[in-house]
Amino acid sequence: MSVLVVQNTARGGPGRVAAWLSAAGLGLRVLRPYAGEALPSALGGRPLVVLGGGFLPDDDARAPWLAATRRLVGQALADGTPMLGICLGGQMLAQVAGGTVRGAYGEPEFGSTTIRLRPEAVDDPLLTGLGDTVPAIERHVDAITRLPAGAAWLASSDSCPYQAFRVGERAWGVQFHPEAEAGNITAWDRTRLAAQGVDRDRLHARAMADEKAAVAAWSVFTGRFASVCRSTGRARRS
Repeated sequence: MSVLVVQNTARGGPGRVAAWLSAAGLGLRVLRPYAGEALPSALGGRPLVVLGGGFLPDDDARAPWLAATRRLVGQALADGTPMLGICLGGQMLAQVAGGTVRGAYGEPEFGSTTIRLRPEAVDDPLLTGLGDTVPAIERHVDAITRLPAGAAWLASSDSCPYQAFRVGERAWGVQFHPEAEAGNITAWDRTRLAAQGVDRDRLHARAMADEKAAVAAWSVFTGRFASVCRSTGRARRS
């Protein structure tokens, strides 16, 4: 089974999530529409992962491929196909399913952040048993302001309430970046961070201190998503 991955920016690749999915026995087809690669008109039963990027989910003027991406998200929801949306991808899932997203809303989050799992996460196939709190890397100024009706609200942080949620049985959205490694922070633009009142060296130091716990949690999370993908595929073939 292969997973369709939509990458929205040159630097916003699947990172270690790709390695974890591969280790779980899934192939990846990474498409880069920002570089001119066409998105398929249909998923064809393939699970979907939509990565982050510096756009709003409907920012079609700057990123014209987002309309096709939204159609794939809608198809995943309609068909019950497993989906994982990360940052922009999570915001897109929320919007397509009926929630709302606002640009430059609330307090921006950068670097390793404490994610608090809500009671609803106890029964979630991906988040159950990961602990009360888990560190994850953040990098966003936009935010989900309302979850879709009926969505399971799974996690929050001090500055952003909607850090993780599930729509239906097989579609997850997260605001944070499970794919991002702590070392990547050294490549973040120091000047832009300073304009937000953030020191890059401090971000890097905290992320490095949290890295072991982050890897332990998000590798399990990703492996469980792979299990959902495999079990869904087997059920459809039987």
